[in-house]
Amino acid sequence: MIETTPTPAAVIFAGGDPIPAGEMPRLPEHRFVIAADGGLHAAQALGVAVDLVIGDFDSATPAALDAARRAGAVLERHPVDKDATDLELALDACLDRGLSPAVVVGGAGFDRIDHFLANALLLTAPRYAAMRLEWRVKGARVVPVHDRIEIGGAPGDVVTLLPIGGGAAGITTTGLRWPLQAATLDPGSTRGVSNEMTGSAAVVGLEQGTLLAIHTGGNR
Repeated sequence: MIETTPTPAAVIFAGGDPIPAGEMPRLPEHRFVIAADGGLHAAQALGVAVDLVIGDFDSATPAALDAARRAGAVLERHPVDKDATDLELALDACLDRGLSPAVVVGGAGFDRIDHFLANALLLTAPRYAAMRLEWRVKGARVVPVHDRIEIGGAPGDVVTLLPIGGGAAGITTTGLRWPLQAATLDPGSTRGVSNEMTGSAAVVGLEQGTLLAIHTGGNR
């Protein structure tokens, strides 16, 4: 896993594909749980109590919403004709409440590739830089890198670094098979794809720009 959220203050269940029980983060006893619309079904299926359900409620069923309300959740309904996805609304709710770190689970939805790409890019928005976000999806850990992260894993685990929103410069890594030293990754470059961990930890730092770090087990 990417060791950026050891004690998440918030967990966000996004919609999309069902979340296998094995994908559940290790949740602390005290945390704020947000369901982004249809993410409510994933949370309920895993027996996780939800504090806030947010979205236009075009995916969450009336029965699921009623059960959440009766269990004490706050329902925050937004218009269908809105300018933000349900996940963005959930992240803004974390930001407004000063909740950090935050872990997003689910939200793959490969039947909607536009939603999947939008979710990945959304994590890198500058206004969320201080929130220490992590996205756990499809067996991978996805983290925006604005300065430095430490990755915990095992030898052979795959780490991919993708520049987002322009070039990323001053990239230095340790603990990877093909290290970078004050390197630059240009937009659209695949140079950072499929690197490998050489031990149980790796560090990625950069001086300018934003990266998405994607960590998966070496056998994936």
